[in-house]
Amino acid sequence: MNNDRNIKENDGGSIGSTLREMRTFLLLWLTQSFSGLGSAMTSYALVIWSYTQKGSALMTALLMVSSYAPYVLLSIFAGALSDRWNKKATMLICDTLAAATTVAMLILLRTGRLQIWHLYLINGINGVMNTVQQPASEVAVTKVLPKKYYQRVGGLRYFSSSVNSIMTPIIATAILGLWGMEAVVAFDLSTFGIAFLTLALGIRIPEDREAAREQGKEKLWHSTKKGLSYLRQQKGILGLILFLASINLVASVYQAAFPAMMLSREGGSERALGLVNAVIGMATLAGSIFASFVKAPRSRVRVICNCLLFSMSSENFFLALGRTPLVWCIGGVLGWIAIPLMSANLDAIMRLHVPEHMQGRVYSVRNSLQFFTIPIGYFLGGFLVDRVFEPIMAAQGPGSALTRLFGSGKGSGAAFLFFVIAFAGIGVCLYFRRNRHIWELERQES
Repeated sequence: MNNDRNIKENDGGSIGSTLREMRTFLLLWLTQSFSGLGSAMTSYALVIWSYTQKGSALMTALLMVSSYAPYVLLSIFAGALSDRWNKKATMLICDTLAAATTVAMLILLRTGRLQIWHLYLINGINGVMNTVQQPASEVAVTKVLPKKYYQRVGGLRYFSSSVNSIMTPIIATAILGLWGMEAVVAFDLSTFGIAFLTLALGIRIPEDREAAREQGKEKLWHSTKKGLSYLRQQKGILGLILFLASINLVASVYQAAFPAMMLSREGGSERALGLVNAVIGMATLAGSIFASFVKAPRSRVRVICNCLLFSMSSENFFLALGRTPLVWCIGGVLGWIAIPLMSANLDAIMRLHVPEHMQGRVYSVRNSLQFFTIPIGYFLGGFLVDRVFEPIMAAQGPGSALTRLFGSGKGSGAAFLFFVIAFAGIGVCLYFRRNRHIWELERQES
């Protein structure tokens, strides 16, 4: 039975028929990915701007905290709203409001009034928009895509993410150097316009009006509770969500410390930050291509566990102990090349196990549970770099063991933190690998 399922899921027929069946998804994916490139370039430029303004890892990390906090707090209700609202209209409205905040930021920048607290407010508004838009987008993909392409789509979505990771530092740095921040924002708004018009005029997303009406009759909290109840019953799905929540905590500490180390450590610079980010993008690109075309594995759970363990037990050590961009790039490749395969299998498990009419509510509850650790991790990472690990390293003598391992000067504390979170990540992977409910998902599929 399991082999039959694998065959059906991977048998896409000829290239022509595959493209016809995936046409709507590919159009949506390409334009939204292009818009995502513009948004990523703006975010990248603002991270550099904020760090050069304040020189604080914590202040820069708060940019992500302000974005994720409303997303985590409100996501649990967003899916219930998404299931009863028109998916296309929801995506268009949320994208438009997010673009309006970018215009506001551009005006403040041009008038010389832009302050870092403005960015916190803007990121908070964008977080609210993303809270509602994300579950609508997930359900939209399910509605326009045949089930047999779920594995492939997980890889394709990471493919676009990795291309953006490669291109963002290259294009953003070039535009910043030639024309400044305003040109980066203008590029962002132009990509938004292309994605908006394509979705509005060229893409039809099927809607189950009867189901939406039935859900609209329910009280919001009662509808939300159905998503919570589903996860309480599906302990394997809940176990995976908690596993990823723990990984996200470690990963967001990493993300908070990463620019601080790359921009200030000996051997680091804006160029080094861009280079390592680009190499990480190339690694995820290679991994996503592999994930897009590889056959569905016999054990998706084993792939998820092994990929995360490999990532956590490699990159952080290279970042902590390395002293040159070359070593950091090697670590980036090892840390990210297996992540697209993990993500593709995680995405396939969710789509195959969660009924379509429940996906909006379940995905929104998942977002609250799986991503609530991200703002905590960003704050914790920035705090630990500025207030704990940098002071520890500043107090070390030239011949101390810590100085020999992690160097000296600004940025060495961030390197020390990477060494600590490497062991934290390994511990998380080994702990959840023993969760029997997660492994029961395989027996359910077969």
